[in-house]
Amino acid sequence: VISRTSVMQYKKAQRPIRDIARELGVDGIVEGSVERSGSRVHLNAQLIYATEDRHLWAETYDRDLDDLGPLPSELARTIAKQVGQTVAPILPEPKRITPAAHDAYLLGRYYWFAENDTKSREYFEKAIALQSDYAAAWSGLADSLLLPGFNGKILRDRAVGPGGEAARKALALDNSSAEAHNTMAAFSFFYMWDWQKAEQESARAVELNPGLAEAHHLRSYVLQALHRTDESLQEQKKAMELDPFARPWAMIFALMHARRFDAALAEARMRAEAQPNDPLVRGYLSDAYMYKGMEKEAAQQMEISLQLSGEKEDALHVHEAYARGGMKAVLEWEFNDRRKKYRKGFGSPLGLAADAAVLKRKEDTLRYLEQAYEERDLRLAHIQYLPYLDFVHSDPRYQTIVMKMGLPPVPDSVDKASQ
Repeated sequence: VISRTSVMQYKKAQRPIRDIARELGVDGIVEGSVERSGSRVHLNAQLIYATEDRHLWAETYDRDLDDLGPLPSELARTIAKQVGQTVAPILPEPKRITPAAHDAYLLGRYYWFAENDTKSREYFEKAIALQSDYAAAWSGLADSLLLPGFNGKILRDRAVGPGGEAARKALALDNSSAEAHNTMAAFSFFYMWDWQKAEQESARAVELNPGLAEAHHLRSYVLQALHRTDESLQEQKKAMELDPFARPWAMIFALMHARRFDAALAEARMRAEAQPNDPLVRGYLSDAYMYKGMEKEAAQQMEISLQLSGEKEDALHVHEAYARGGMKAVLEWEFNDRRKKYRKGFGSPLGLAADAAVLKRKEDTLRYLEQAYEERDLRLAHIQYLPYLDFVHSDPRYQTIVMKMGLPPVPDSVDKASQ
């Protein structure tokens, strides 16, 4: 069952059902409409076997607005029977959530996936104001409070207190909420560097809701940090199957971390073809080309990524630098430009470490990594699986950072395979 995030890309799309099903990787599609008049809701739903464009089932429902709670479960069970799937036992009815609070929560999630932490926080707070014991809304609030720290908009120490408090509140309200456990896993992984708790919480989130793509995505990160690479890739694959459009770059990222560069390049090309206007996909395609030594293609994709992000002046600098001195000139420009911005209070030392590492400037790489550790840069959680840092793995200064973070050292077999 594909996530709503991906499915909603096709809302009101005037395209053949077969094409939509093929792009989503599904056999059947449920489509329908909902009409609301006052306190009454009228819903039409139909199940279509996409390969043959054939109707399998259709039904209409008329309900009061306050009685909509059981309807999604009823629909899911009916459709499962139609396609011959085993239907899970009926569970106790979950806590009733008022429709207005749920609407606000969904809008909060929409803006959170768009990385608009301010707007998402407004809607999560609205959902909580409407229903103060809504655990998922508290989980969303925690995510929106933690996101600016991850994106570097505010210092980690400003986000950790309020974000952690909201995450604990969500769990206290409902320990059976997969969203609440997933938020606590993210908080433990990125903010607290508590690897054991992150593993426990991410496992619980997946157990509680195997259909939650975000839980599989985060668990992939956690398992990678614990050197369970094959399991990590399987979790990311599952996340992509459930929600291929939420994070189209995620499998590229996972494959590069696993040093499977051929597979990463193939994945990146496919994603760029499917979503040519996604700047992150283009950026990761550039990285994949770099790891394969295809410098011209890497520079071209970097330029496209910057243009799609609205950074047209930087895109021009990349174009001119490559024409002047190839990829080395591009990397030198990027490092110097990032250093200027960092001195003005923008960016992070980990980004500078990355640029220095690609240029194989060992001293700069280690110095900025140490600075990133002192600033508790959240992305250091990935430190052992960032390919460009492989050349400093044997350095005592690098090993000291890993030891201070409490990360388990990379097994010799993995480290040798990456070099």
